[in-house]
Amino acid sequence: MKSLDKKPSDNTKADKKEANAPAKKSSISREQALELLQKYNKEPFHIQHALTVEGVMRWYAKELGYAQEEEFWGITGLLHDIDFELYPEEHCKKAPELLREAGVSEDMIYAICSHGYGICSEEEPRLEMEKVLFAADELTGLIWSCALMRPSKSTMDLEVKSLKKKFKDKRFAAGCSREVISQGAERLGWELDELFEKTIQAMRSCEAAVAEAMEKIS
Repeated sequence: MKSLDKKPSDNTKADKKEANAPAKKSSISREQALELLQKYNKEPFHIQHALTVEGVMRWYAKELGYAQEEEFWGITGLLHDIDFELYPEEHCKKAPELLREAGVSEDMIYAICSHGYGICSEEEPRLEMEKVLFAADELTGLIWSCALMRPSKSTMDLEVKSLKKKFKDKRFAAGCSREVISQGAERLGWELDELFEKTIQAMRSCEAAVAEAMEKIS
């Protein structure tokens, strides 16, 4: 993955606006979102990743006090890589077209594209939901890679200390950008350990549901 060349900006105004904004609602249903995902994604790996990020985003919505926006957060996570399988060279650039055709709202389109900021997108993560997606997307891949190395093949017994060791070993799951993960924590104002701990918990919360969904899809 390309290196990030853009640092977090002062988002004070954006955060203040967020605090007074009405709860975000998804313009499409979860069923419609899943159909849309599967229209453009056939590889089980990509579908599993999308379902995992959806579950993680739902957990974070409730954890961070946005329970009323859980569906919006979740569907944003589900569709965040909508264009990656078919259009890897146009990632986050083809997505708006595909999403608009399906009736996805502009605020969700922005949020989806913002996860590629500094790499393949100019949309900067400003809202807390966007910052979480930016930080957690790459990290879910690293966490799952760590989990698969364990006898349990599960996140349920994965500890932060084990994840930290793998994070430092840049040869392990090299496609998971440590720079993006670190910047994600910085944008959220969290230490890496906090991001690691929360995201492991988030993945534990949805691991069984993702496995069950993948069995039905395969």
